[in-house]
Amino acid sequence: MSTLSKVRIDKWLWSVRAFKTRSLATDACKAGRVKIDGKSVKPSYMLQVGETVSAQKGAEKKVLKVVQLIEKRVGAKVAVTCYEDLSPPPIVSKHKPGSPAFYDFPIALRKPGDGRPTKRERRNLDKFYDLDVNPDTDFEE
Repeated sequence: MSTLSKVRIDKWLWSVRAFKTRSLATDACKAGRVKIDGKSVKPSYMLQVGETVSAQKGAEKKVLKVVQLIEKRVGAKVAVTCYEDLSPPPIVSKHKPGSPAFYDFPIALRKPGDGRPTKRERRNLDKFYDLDVNPDTDFEE
C-alpha cells in the first residue's frame, strides 16, 4: 500500500469520521466552518501530514492534528489512529438535557395555562426588550 503525500480535506474529514457524509464535509468547508491555521479552506484544499484542522459542527468544535492521510472511510478504531484530538473539553452543563436551563441563552417562559400574552403584557414586553427605552420609565401593572 502506497502512502499518500496529500489528500483533499473534505475526503479526509469524511474518512476519519468527523462528518457523516462527504457532502456534509464539503458543505462545512464551503460555509467556512473548516479552518487550517485560522483560515477557511475550500473542499479541494490538499491536506498534508502535520497540519491542524479545526472544524465547527453545530455547537461542537473539533481540533484535529493530522497524523496519517487516508482517502477511504475506515472503521472507528482505525480512524482514531489517523489524527490527534486537540479539541477543547466540551462545556458541561449542570442541567439536564431538555430542561429550559440546559441552553446557555435566556428563554422567555410562561406558566402553563397562562395562554398568549395580553395586549398590555405585550406592550410591557416590547418596552422591556426595546434598547431605546429610558430605564426610568415605569411599566404598566
